[in-house]
Amino acid sequence: MKNIFAKTVAITATSAALSVAIAAGDNNPAQAVEFNFNWLGNAGYSATGSFSYDEATAPTIISESGSGATKFLQSLNVSFLDPSKNLLGTYNTVTGGVSQSSFFALNFDTSTQQLFGPLNIAGGTGVIGEYFFNGTVGNSLALRQDVDQKGTSITLDQNSGSINASKVPEPASMLGLLAFAGLGVASTLKRKQASC
Repeated sequence: MKNIFAKTVAITATSAALSVAIAAGDNNPAQAVEFNFNWLGNAGYSATGSFSYDEATAPTIISESGSGATKFLQSLNVSFLDPSKNLLGTYNTVTGGVSQSSFFALNFDTSTQQLFGPLNIAGGTGVIGEYFFNGTVGNSLALRQDVDQKGTSITLDQNSGSINASKVPEPASMLGLLAFAGLGVASTLKRKQASC
């Protein structure tokens, strides 16, 4: 019995140390924190996407706009769906810390984890038929489609400015939880074997 207890303590200590090392290890470079977002228009059109930034260097308020190198965002993508959930288009507005759109605008409060203010995301290249999302969070957000290369677009759907953002769980946190769950299962199996 003492032997099983000693093994369980050793396994628990090793797993805990491993989890901490993975989460905060010197050889584990800073990873971006990622957020998913989704929007639903009044007529059933929707948008879903994600964005990421380095949590270690980001300020409380992230404000990005225009094309070229971003200040803090590392990536941002969005997909638009019609009311039947058919894909209309997918756009990588920010890739590798560079925005492809001169119309791009995003504001995010890292402490409240909420989008706010002006929001304009999609391709932003002026291609006829391109979809884009713009407006002001909390006021009015619209899914629009470019009609010509002269700035004319049509509104496909809109809502009162509501958009949801949620943090994607970190892999190290999930790994730690899985390790501890595995310990519980292993401990239970060993107790059952010992009692047989």
